[in-house]
Amino acid sequence: MKVTTGLLVFMIALTQYPLWFGKGGWLEIMEMHEQITALHETNQSLQNRNTVLEAEVNNLKKGLDAIEELARSELGMIRKNELFFHVVEYENK
Repeated sequence: MKVTTGLLVFMIALTQYPLWFGKGGWLEIMEMHEQITALHETNQSLQNRNTVLEAEVNNLKKGLDAIEELARSELGMIRKNELFFHVVEYENK
């Protein structure tokens, strides 16, 4: 009886091994789910960035206001007869 029970437990353990540790087993599937979740988060942040960039490109194609804003902020350009004040903040120690 004990030998039969031992043999039965061994057979069950032998059939369960591929389910847990084999190719496509539970552990591998759980790891893949974690990878998929991380990839979804990365894709979402990249899609948000692409949406912002697409809106900026459309704005640059259609309006002069965006071009003027970029010229002012990135190149420091000013209009004719316009005063430019550069305010520098400093800490008192």
